[in-house]
Amino acid sequence: MSSLMKTMISSLAVLAIVGIAAFVVVWNMNADDQKGSAASIDKIEEFSYETPEITTDLEDGSFVRIQFQVITNRKEAKEEISKRDFQLKNILIKELATMQEEDFKSGLGDLEEVVKTKLNEVMTTGKITDVYTISKILQ
Repeated sequence: MSSLMKTMISSLAVLAIVGIAAFVVVWNMNADDQKGSAASIDKIEEFSYETPEITTDLEDGSFVRIQFQVITNRKEAKEEISKRDFQLKNILIKELATMQEEDFKSGLGDLEEVVKTKLNEVMTTGKITDVYTISKILQ
């Protein structure tokens, strides 16, 4: 075998080893970033929108005052949801108008999920990831 051929094979082997090593390093770095992928509290705060308190009646005549923290997946979505405040109020009033006092006491998780789903239907930039009830008064 000629000396040129030996040099070429050796060079290709070294390049292949370096390429594989680089791939493994990059892949492991990305895997570390995904561990514990829960959003940091700073990101949650940056992307969250606090709704104004809403007072409305339930189907059985009881009154409720409620407030939510809406978590989005990016800053643009937070800005959009603040502009869609009137739609959020409309969704809440319609949903609460069909609830009884007992439904309201035990079904806040369901209400949060419905609000999240309906808001995501109207969002055009980003999406709603979570809705938390931060204040509620039933009268």
